[in-house]
Parts: sequence; structure tokens; C-alpha cells
Amino acid sequence: MAPTRSPDVAELPADHMNQLIGVLTRREVEARLLAPLVAALAREFGEGRVLRVIRETIVSIARVQGAELARAMGGDSLSKFRESLVHWTKGKALEIDVLEEGERLFAYNVTRCRYAEMYRDLGIPWLGPVLSCSRDFALIEGFNPRIRLTRTQTLMEGAPFCDFRYRLEDG
Repeated sequence: MAPTRSPDVAELPADHMNQLIGVLTRREVEARLLAPLVAALAREFGEGRVLRVIRETIVSIARVQGAELARAMGGDSLSKFRESLVHWTKGKALEIDVLEEGERLFAYNVTRCRYAEMYRDLGIPWLGPVLSCSRDFALIEGFNPRIRLTRTQTLMEGAPFCDFRYRLEDG
């Protein structure tokens, strides 16, 4: 007999997939499953409605994953977050140009994003911002609510680079 409700992400066991396979491989597996599912749900319920629910769900997942990441990294400092980028850059998935790093500020530009390339190659560039970029703010919020992310543009949405600026606020 099937359960009457699916568990929320916070009720699932800790997620270690990023450390095991890297984030780029994980996102491709997710995209290959979700793209046809999103298309089918959009036909049934309307694209706008389905994308809103997916975006909200992805953000909730990212917040929980951020907290799990802080535990896995052994702390929630900005330097621990910098160390965690190894999971997102694995296999040269991201090429970054670090502009400034210190105890309270970490600023970099992403100059190549293989995530964006992968979504384009799969023929679903419109789904990339929903499945990947929408996670960034919630992930850092879950990692440490005192770290603020500012990002005004992404390669995924056609900009020449992504501008990530993390700042640790007082508190």
C-alpha cells in the first residue's frame, strides 16, 4: 500500500550525493528525469503554476541542503562555505574568477558554467534557472542565515558572467 503522503525534504535522511558524484552530474540526472515530468505536469495544470511549485520546492530543498552542508563542512563560516565550492566546481563544472576573499566577504564571478551548457545541450535552457540558479540564495540561507548573497546576473540567463557576492553580516 502506498503512503498517504510523501515526506518533506527535511524528513528524508541526510543527502550526500553532491560529495559522491559532484553537482554537475547530479543536476543532469535530475534534469533528465524532471524535464519530461515538468512538461507532462504543465500540460495538465499549466506551465506557470507547475514552475512556481517546482521553484518553491527546489528552494525548500536547497535551504535544508545548506544546513546539511554546514554540518558536513564542520561549521558555517564563510571560509567553510568557500571550501565547499569544490563540490560545484568538480570536473571544471564552474570556472570562477575570485575577486576578493576574507573573513567577511567572498566575491567571485563565474566565467564558464557547464550547468548552463548542459541545460542548453539537453534542449531545456528555460529549466536551468529553476532547477539550479534558484537554489543559490536559499542554500546560503540554510548554511548560515548571517551570510547574504547578492547576485544580479547569471550566465544561465544570458549574462556574460555570474556575479556572486557573499557577505557575512554582524549579528
